[in-house]
Amino acid sequence: MAVHVRFNGGLLARLERRALEWIARRLPDSISPDHLSALGLASMAGTAAAFAAFRWNDGAAAAAVVATLAANWFGDSLDGTVARVRRIERPRYGYYVDHVIDLAGTSLLFAGLACSGLINPLLAVTLLAAYLLVSAETYLATHATAVFRMSFFGFGPTELRIVLAAGAIAAVNGASVEIPGMGSLRLFDIGALVAIAGLAVAFTMSAVRNARTLYRAEPVPHRGPVTRAA
Repeated sequence: MAVHVRFNGGLLARLERRALEWIARRLPDSISPDHLSALGLASMAGTAAAFAAFRWNDGAAAAAVVATLAANWFGDSLDGTVARVRRIERPRYGYYVDHVIDLAGTSLLFAGLACSGLINPLLAVTLLAAYLLVSAETYLATHATAVFRMSFFGFGPTELRIVLAAGAIAAVNGASVEIPGMGSLRLFDIGALVAIAGLAVAFTMSAVRNARTLYRAEPVPHRGPVTRAA
């Protein structure tokens, strides 16, 4: 079940695909997909540390967030492209390692955010739980339907990295938003609430769509007469 169709409906997906293929064809042979996967995980750990550093120096921390997210994009997005361009795919290994790294990296990211002072830690944990819920549904759907969806509502990993980087820059000197009737709320708290709601909707829509598709693909078998033992 490792052979599947990848669907990325992100806003930047087409442009990104061309850029990744251009880079992959010019990357030295000494740099392997495994090297890029390791870079993706290490740089996401760096992003987590950079967010945690907002408590001490928000300007330097924001710059580090942008730099490590760029490194994460390079490693995490390019490893599979390099394997495909060089025709050295290992479908089951690549699928497993890629998504284990994604889960570990995202958990590190939200741990760093929870320590940053930019977001209510309870919201950070809730957002992580919502992300893991959607991830689990996506992995189940990939196994059952052989389609791996990388984006929802036009947002994929690359778009989310851009949003995180922009949020980090905006959060320098403590960005907040005035909400009528609610007072001033931190930017990342508002972003977390919106993201949690979006992930909940994405989970529900995807689960219903996939269940309907599978129900139609596997109709209830006609039950024949039961043969009773003498």
